[in-house]
Amino acid sequence: MVLSRIWSAFIIVAIVVASIKYLFFPAYGDIYNDMVVGKGGDTVQIAQQPLAGMTPSVQEALKTTDLYEEQHISYKTDSLKQSVQVYRVQATDGVIGTSETAVKICLGLIGIMTLFMGFMSIAEKAGGINLLSRMIQPFFSRLFPEVPKNHPSFGHMMLNFSANLLGLDNAATPFGLKAMESLQTLNPSAERASNAQIMFLCLHASGLTLIPVSIIAIRASMNAQNPTDIFLPCLIATFAATMAAMIIVSIKQRINLFQPVILAYIGGISAVIAALVVFLLRLNQSELAGFSKVLSNGIILLIFFAIILGGIYKKINVFDAFIEGAKEGFWTCVKIIPYLVGMLIAISMLRTSGVFEVIIDGMKWLAAAAGTDTRFVDGLPTALIKPLSGSGARGMMVDTMATFGADSFPSRLAGILQGSSDTTFYVIAVYYGAVNIRNTRYTVGAMLLADLVGIITAVILAYMFFG
Repeated sequence: MVLSRIWSAFIIVAIVVASIKYLFFPAYGDIYNDMVVGKGGDTVQIAQQPLAGMTPSVQEALKTTDLYEEQHISYKTDSLKQSVQVYRVQATDGVIGTSETAVKICLGLIGIMTLFMGFMSIAEKAGGINLLSRMIQPFFSRLFPEVPKNHPSFGHMMLNFSANLLGLDNAATPFGLKAMESLQTLNPSAERASNAQIMFLCLHASGLTLIPVSIIAIRASMNAQNPTDIFLPCLIATFAATMAAMIIVSIKQRINLFQPVILAYIGGISAVIAALVVFLLRLNQSELAGFSKVLSNGIILLIFFAIILGGIYKKINVFDAFIEGAKEGFWTCVKIIPYLVGMLIAISMLRTSGVFEVIIDGMKWLAAAAGTDTRFVDGLPTALIKPLSGSGARGMMVDTMATFGADSFPSRLAGILQGSSDTTFYVIAVYYGAVNIRNTRYTVGAMLLADLVGIITAVILAYMFFG
């Protein structure tokens, strides 16, 4: 019910904002066309600077016109030609194009899903998933008290969290969907999210990641002096979001997190991560990138190797088991198409209508009125779009770097924000859609609260490290 209301609100707010712009601002005359069949986007004011501070090409162009556009960046000068407002436009498709994109996303998932679900099937028949379940059972049985001891879902969740930690998004999704399907077998209400499913999805969406490889690579491509300087703040912010998700859901479900076993596991995981951080901080950019590739890809190959060996040892027909699981992966991708189309078109309408322009301008006005430093607001578009669109947030981060410079405070903050949370509404649509859950209960609220903790932590860390 909550998700239905949010989905409806996205569409209503988008159409209302677009209508106001169409009626009162003639420059938005094509906004309806952009929302349906054209291309629009998030138009956000990101800076206001004196004309003399602009590049020579921008200064020359604004001498003859009030509005100049260059590589998705718009420059608008005042009537006195003294001050320049800088806007960023992050393009997105209208609802027609977005519905096609949603189907393409699902088709793109088919190959990955069939691959990993095939190997998952071998692991299940060979007893590998049960082995993982027994290893993590002391911790998970207390965090998921409604799940029986040594249940296969423990092993699936363990693989999902491990893949997330290593930044293996392609592997994390199949493992996560398998975990949701496994938990669904224990769900007494077929269309209502269980406590275990909510806990798992909130922990998954908090996106604890050890090395933000893609963000470091983007910073390097944008000529940052030290592309890896956001590594530690990213890790701390995403760890804070994960702990917030665990605490929020545990309070709601009345789970005691102060049990010795839980504290021991959390402390042990924290110690391992801290040791890795100490080691990784000693590496330079190329060494860090190389270690990350070897670690992540090596673990995937090791998993495949162990699964095949286990299947041969247990004398099962490994290829038939792979095909059986691969078929399941294919149909899972087909099943989530309607849910993904529905969510993405609502997000598209919200973005193309210019709602984010209103939100960002309002936040900047409030920060200025309160007399606080407004630099953090310039990095917030990435955080606001991240729960809705991963690619959109990545584009906002890149545009922030292009506008302010890769080593500027807003750009570093945008990088930390990009790595501190996940695409909340995409995750909800895909994971609950895969098991036909319609009543998500308090999942959305818990996930957004965890995102908020990650955002606040990221802003504080940005000022601590780069302020």
